[in-house]
Amino acid sequence: MLIGANVSMKGQGMFVGAVAEAQSYGATSLQFYTGAPQNTRRKAISAMRIPEGLAAMQAAGLSHLVIHAPYIVNLGNTVKPENYPFAVQFMKEEVARAEALHAFAMPFHPGAHVGAGPAAAVAQIARGLNEIITADQHVLIALETMAGKGTEVGRTFEELAAIIARIDQPDKVAVTMDTCHMSDAGYNVKEDFDGVLNEFDHVVGLDKLAVVHVNDSKNPQGAHKDRHQNIGFGTLGFDCLNAIVHHPQLAGVPKILETPYVGPDKAHLVPPYGVEIGWLKRQQFAPEELVALGAAPLGE
Repeated sequence: MLIGANVSMKGQGMFVGAVAEAQSYGATSLQFYTGAPQNTRRKAISAMRIPEGLAAMQAAGLSHLVIHAPYIVNLGNTVKPENYPFAVQFMKEEVARAEALHAFAMPFHPGAHVGAGPAAAVAQIARGLNEIITADQHVLIALETMAGKGTEVGRTFEELAAIIARIDQPDKVAVTMDTCHMSDAGYNVKEDFDGVLNEFDHVVGLDKLAVVHVNDSKNPQGAHKDRHQNIGFGTLGFDCLNAIVHHPQLAGVPKILETPYVGPDKAHLVPPYGVEIGWLKRQQFAPEELVALGAAPLGE
């Protein structure tokens, strides 16, 4: 089972430290950002300890490295065209970093139309990706399903398909499904995931699915809020997410947890991933294990 979590690549450990963190959770895959997603500060590729990290991945039995694109990039903003060259250039550099890390896929928030309408954003996102993508790159840019907060683009499978249809090299583009985002966008993930998967197959194509972000949601279906919750502590529930993780049609797709850290207060937060991955491996929910660390069930 390809299961992992979002880990940190920082400090002296860099890539090696990220692999060690994933291994400590019992993961078989992993995801990280090359730097803080809200800013443009990045380490040089030569400082990332890439050869050691790749060797550590192999030794630990980890595969399908996922590098998440930063949030700071908004290719969909046609209202401020002066920001577009920066967004394209920074994503070019981010793809180069992902390539150097031998990444499998790069989840990418398509962007927001900031009032100009989805059609304008879809066209510019595709234009930007066509400038960013190179014929010899290996990493897949995996457009993420979004919750529909504000003016986000990607809240429907149709919007993602519209972007992909405009890509000159569509084999370099894929999709990241986020369970929380899809439910918040209005898809019935909890009660009819097979139906959601079938709809995705007809609109986009299952061959385009590269990554699944496995997150519970703090919100009811269709809330358009994008607030992740710990596995089994939200409106989707453990049984739903466990079935998705073990779904036979997703066997070759890396499943990545991005659930909130837990703790008695904000000064004492710890990652939940070792506990949550353990549940999903055993297919047995034991909420008391996270409650003991300070997690609160939905509504508390």
